[in-house]
Amino acid sequence: MNDTLHLQPLSQHVLGLLDDPITFRITDAADLLGEIGPPACAALPRLRRLLTHDYEWVRVPCAAVLWEIGGQAEAPAVLDTLLQAWAKNPSTANHVVACLDRMGPLAAPALPLLRKQLALPRRGGRFQSIDHDEELQRIGRVLITRLEPSAPSAPAPRTT
Repeated sequence: MNDTLHLQPLSQHVLGLLDDPITFRITDAADLLGEIGPPACAALPRLRRLLTHDYEWVRVPCAAVLWEIGGQAEAPAVLDTLLQAWAKNPSTANHVVACLDRMGPLAAPALPLLRKQLALPRRGGRFQSIDHDEELQRIGRVLITRLEPSAPSAPAPRTT
């Protein structure tokens, strides 16, 4: 059986959850669609609309999934959403930085914010824990090194 046909009933149910008023259902649905990847392209319009959701804990996962499904074409909207959410709520930092890492060179506009965050004595990060702060610092340093203009060839961005 064709994988696309096999995924259609599941995808339709998951797409419906993107309209749910309960935020964790939206983010769970988005996570599942991200696991499906580009074959879940029918979700792109709804994911784009969710980038304007009131809650950054909906915007960030939806932006990350938009990247996973739509790739390079979605980079400007994804990057804008991630950086605005991070500025508004530092607790989103670990999720934002993880997506920036997957975006490769297309995350270069995030360099100023990455540098600013690393200069702080402590970043927000998940649960404001030391472990998450150290993870954020580690990934932030790797990203800065990889994204700086003088950096050697970085991995190519993912395309759909």
